[in-house]
Amino acid sequence: MGIPYKVVNRLTLYHFILDDLRESETFISSTKIASLLNIDDSQVRKDIKYLETFGNTGIEGKCRVGYNIKTLKHKIEECLGFKQTKDAFIIGAGNLGSALAKYNSFKDYGLNILAMFDTDKNKIGTTINGKEVFSLTKVGNLASRLGVDIAILTVPKDYARDAANYLAGAGMKYIWNFTPCILDVPKDVKVWNENLIGSFLQFTNNDKEEDIKNDN
Repeated sequence: MGIPYKVVNRLTLYHFILDDLRESETFISSTKIASLLNIDDSQVRKDIKYLETFGNTGIEGKCRVGYNIKTLKHKIEECLGFKQTKDAFIIGAGNLGSALAKYNSFKDYGLNILAMFDTDKNKIGTTINGKEVFSLTKVGNLASRLGVDIAILTVPKDYARDAANYLAGAGMKYIWNFTPCILDVPKDVKVWNENLIGSFLQFTNNDKEEDIKNDN
């Protein structure tokens, strides 16, 4: 059973809150989580109830106390697979690719960036936060040797489609696309488009709060 994206997104936000509070508090209510995220507390309870479909135990809140923070945090990690490490490559060593390479918290959620790739000779051979930048032509060989099938695409828009097709031919099965470009890849390659502009516009839209409340 797959987890709907909007549920995954909210559970991840709940995890951020729980991680911040785990050393200072023992319990947290759905009302407090909801108030921090500006959503309805019934949505929080519904999402936590959803965790019962994964594993043999659910999460029960205590009346007037709330949920045990460490227990709920662990259940979310179990449900979303944080402990199942997934290796990936970053394609594009520009500003965005470099910023993602420097985001060390990816490891906390099971994403391990092994290396970066670019076509710029001035970048090839350099290291960014411990990740070496290789020539894009080496991606297939390294992917095969290391068993990597996830690519994080951060190249300029004009190069995105060619890069995606090259990655598909090199054995990538999953592309996390940060470019403002809709990719045309073989059907066996799964693409997730990270729409930064869309997220910004949603944030500034006056109807955002109502949309979240109505999410299932």
